[in-house]
Amino acid sequence: MGTVIVLAIVAGAVALAVRSMIKDKKAGKSIHCGGDCSRCGGCH
Repeated sequence: MGTVIVLAIVAGAVALAVRSMIKDKKAGKSIHCGGDCSRCGGCH
């Protein structure tokens, strides 16, 4: 039973992380440099 609870918590955390990354991508933010080309040295 404990394994199922831990698995549910981990799956929830992963789902929130993926949702956040998708939201950032739709907003035009990059995972790599955040869209600030002056800081990342031209990744685009």
